Amino acid sequence: MNTEIAIVYHSGFGHTARQAEAVARGVEDAEGAKATLLSVDAAPASWGILNAADGIIFGAPTYVGGPSAQFKAFQDASSREIMTGGYLWKDKIAAGFTNSGAQSGDKLATLMQLVLFAAQHGMHWVNLDLPPANNSSLGSARDLNRLGCWLGATAQSNTDEGPDTAPPAADLETARHLGRRVAEVTAQFVRGRQLAA
Repeated sequence: MNTEIAIVYHSGFGHTARQAEAVARGVEDAEGAKATLLSVDAAPASWGILNAADGIIFGAPTYVGGPSAQFKAFQDASSREIMTGGYLWKDKIAAGFTNSGAQSGDKLATLMQLVLFAAQHGMHWVNLDLPPANNSSLGSARDLNRLGCWLGATAQSNTDEGPDTAPPAADLETARHLGRRVAEVTAQFVRGRQLAA
């Protein structure tokens, strides 16, 4: 069974773009899944792809405790469908990821905004499904989910490093895990819908 997962994101400095690419690799690790990367900068040309996708993964950097203005503009542009009752993304699978310069950076606030955004479109949110790591004397900064988030994939990029070295490998592997998980859940959901029909 083939499934289409769109990854729509904004990246101000290239770090979140690297995270988005890792999510896409994870999607394509799942059998029969195809990932399409879409920058919000090209959003008007992307509506058809998003409407046709089986699942959508949202990604935004965390700036000042929330998603970037560019990502928020994309969210706002989608509201016409909500307000007119179109609900073109209803019952699609959704998930999200974010990146910031600080270890915490209030990234949870961004993920919560993404969850609410998906809920307003009638979508089904998929969590990270990884235990927190790097939280004991046996833990390591090289562990998946080293930042200890359940709602989505989080990453931290040092503010004095470019996207060639940040975010670190553990955060990119965590993003890849999210992509694979979303692709697998989406396939289950699509298969179930077909059986029910």
